Amino acid sequence: MSAAVAIGVVSWNTRELLRDCLTSLRADADAGRAEVWVVDNGSTDGSPAMVRDDFPWVSLLERPDNPGYGPAVNLVARATSTPFVAPANSDLVFEPDALRTLLDAAQRTPDDGAFAPRLVLPDGATQHSVHPFPTLPRLAAFNLGLQRVVPGLGDRLGLEGYWTPERERRVDWAHGAFLLVRREAWDAIDGFDDDQWMYAEDLDLGWRLARAGFPTRYVPGARVGHMVSQSTTQAFGDARVQRAQDATYAWLARRRGATVARAAAAVNVGGAVTRVAWMTPLARARPRRWAGARAANATWARIHARGLRDPGSLDRR
Repeated sequence: MSAAVAIGVVSWNTRELLRDCLTSLRADADAGRAEVWVVDNGSTDGSPAMVRDDFPWVSLLERPDNPGYGPAVNLVARATSTPFVAPANSDLVFEPDALRTLLDAAQRTPDDGAFAPRLVLPDGATQHSVHPFPTLPRLAAFNLGLQRVVPGLGDRLGLEGYWTPERERRVDWAHGAFLLVRREAWDAIDGFDDDQWMYAEDLDLGWRLARAGFPTRYVPGARVGHMVSQSTTQAFGDARVQRAQDATYAWLARRRGATVARAAAAVNVGGAVTRVAWMTPLARARPRRWAGARAANATWARIHARGLRDPGSLDRR
């Protein structure tokens, strides 16, 4: 029996996390549901040797040039012919039946192209992993705080602090830590964009899938543990937040034009600066309650201000 899914696990210096990830996938491989591939992007911690020695049932591709997350998964997709392709981080642990639950969802919703699980943080909380596309009306609504006054708006858009993680639904896009994608949908858009090296590759994938008529569905019954940002923290440290936003503005400039990208940055900066202004007297009067929020918004304004200049130049390796 041929496997339904080709899982492409992308790894960079996360040997022990990778070990846990592959161990959690063994049952799906043994059941014939999945063929598991590891693409190692130039690790120096012994990860490739560990895969060869301890997981002979896993296919290993070694790439010393580190092509990035999306391009690494594309290698797996091009080497396989399964009905589904699944990009995966190495810092995941799959709960029993997670993959089967996603496949069941794909069977009962044939018009959807991608399926996202519930990502569970180490403390047991659900990670916020679904988002709206960054259109100007939606950014304006968020910065005006309409999600606080319009019933259900925050949940419909999938906004952090307002969404209902227990509700299955279509979403604009979901985190690429793990996604189950129909081969038909994957091939229609030619998978990940090889030019999107790091960050915003999942936004880009969801955007192009939606434009091709293949929506993304969030399936909370499929639970996958996620350690979050293990490789990127090693590589970028605290700068990873800035790099993620830079990549988003570069993506906006590439897909929708520099004018739209700058306008999006202006909306976000304007909203953050306005919040700083009205929080300032509150922070002076009640620093324990408001000083942290004021500082966070000031940082947010600085991060987004980079998108006001030349957003197309922000995509860097």
